[in-house]
Amino acid sequence: MTVDERPHLLYVAWGYPPSRGAGVYRALATANSFARSGWRVTVLTASREVFDYQTGTDGELEKTIDPGIAIVRVPFSLERAEPDLSQWSRARMTSNLLWSYIRAQKDRISFPEPVYGGWRRALVNATDRVHQENPVDLVLGTANPNVDFIPGWHLHRKAGVPYVMDYRDAWHLDVFSGERIGLRHSRSARLENRFLKNATEAWFVNVPIRDWHVQEHPDLADKFHVVANAFDAEFASQFKDMERQTGIHQSRSLVFGYLGTIYGPIPLKEALDGWRMARSQSDLISRSRLVFRGRLGHYSEPDPKVLKLLEHYAGDSVSYEGPVSKTEVAAVYAQFDALLLALAGSEYVTSGKVFEYAATGLPIASVHYPKSAASTILQDRNDWYPVKEVSAQAACEVFLQTAERAVHMTATDYAKNQNWASHLARERQLSPRIQRLEEVIGKD
Repeated sequence: MTVDERPHLLYVAWGYPPSRGAGVYRALATANSFARSGWRVTVLTASREVFDYQTGTDGELEKTIDPGIAIVRVPFSLERAEPDLSQWSRARMTSNLLWSYIRAQKDRISFPEPVYGGWRRALVNATDRVHQENPVDLVLGTANPNVDFIPGWHLHRKAGVPYVMDYRDAWHLDVFSGERIGLRHSRSARLENRFLKNATEAWFVNVPIRDWHVQEHPDLADKFHVVANAFDAEFASQFKDMERQTGIHQSRSLVFGYLGTIYGPIPLKEALDGWRMARSQSDLISRSRLVFRGRLGHYSEPDPKVLKLLEHYAGDSVSYEGPVSKTEVAAVYAQFDALLLALAGSEYVTSGKVFEYAATGLPIASVHYPKSAASTILQDRNDWYPVKEVSAQAACEVFLQTAERAVHMTATDYAKNQNWASHLARERQLSPRIQRLEEVIGKD
């Protein structure tokens, strides 16, 4: 097959490396998977300076992009995030609140989404240029923001190009509260319904979110598929034949680790109070440490409230040791003896780190809503200790259970857990969908 004969995917992701924002790993892995499957891939994403301002950047993550992928960085207005007051207009200086409101309304005229709606025109222009230079066979937009779905809809209307909608969260479902966002007949709801009716497929990260959309759009259920977040094969391979020091409690200490974004809805205080209680009840845990790695909040600057809370428990051997590049994630996990999984409380929340946690083979202390979608992922795994309720006492109990197990884990135990997790590998999630889409465009 010559280069010109390969199918061409236009992949749309506002957040793409070097962004360090939520969802970037899914975007990176999906585009790479298509490239490895023999597709030409062009990515439409925001300009680099946007990530410097908003999400922070990870240069090492950018190095993991498949070298065959073409990246088109579409200008995105940074006016809202401008920190230099000398660059503000007189109207904004007079009332930043009023200026922000008017700007948000202007954005919504183009597309019914605050902040990102104004990106629509630049996206459409970039889409037309790409398609004119190199005809697109398929568009895959990953949200949020939901404006990422516009190029697929645009090329479908203009040239009959099929498109896929990949939902990292949801457009009209609040995944934390379970409540519907907005009115059923709002402009955005009508737009989403139109997009879904014309899409070839829609992907969701877990069964509960998929099922919610089936209830909302029962006539479209056959289009809806679960493509879960997952772990990469390269990541899992680094834990093969893993061993840990074992021994009697009198000579052991443990490192419990949390790796991921730490933000508002996570029951962080309950977990920390539970850790403090466990230290008072267990000599083993009193000699052990609880280490947090990852970002504090979703923006480039750490959330000061979260940082202050972690610092408050420093005397309990709790430490925050900074964000981690994607290329260093496996090495960080290798420093831990057990894992803390703390998630926002909702049946619709899975989180990407659940899959990595499962792949390490390490014992897991889960402090989150018992009916979380993450519980569905881990329910048959050995060495998983979930709370029965979100409280400090329940967290204390699972810390005690997990610690007792951690000191007795063997290489065989780790291997069993890693083998169990093999069905959660990235390729197992994406390969069936890529093969199906190749059939749709007639390039199988």
